[in-house]
Amino acid sequence: MAVPTRKHSKSRRDKNRSAHWKLSLPGITACPKCGAVKLSHRACKACGTYNGREVVEANASK
Repeated sequence: MAVPTRKHSKSRRDKNRSAHWKLSLPGITACPKCGAVKLSHRACKACGTYNGREVVEANASK
């Protein structure tokens, strides 16, 4: 097994470790019916549709 020849400082070690813990953006798409921004594979909060049919009652605030 490979052995490092020189010691890495704590700051350099922590910089390497920090790159793996970054959050990724969620899959955001536009609703095909109303055009509102929504999360993928979820019902639209604006119009209440999913996969071309209404599954949830739409918000009455609009």
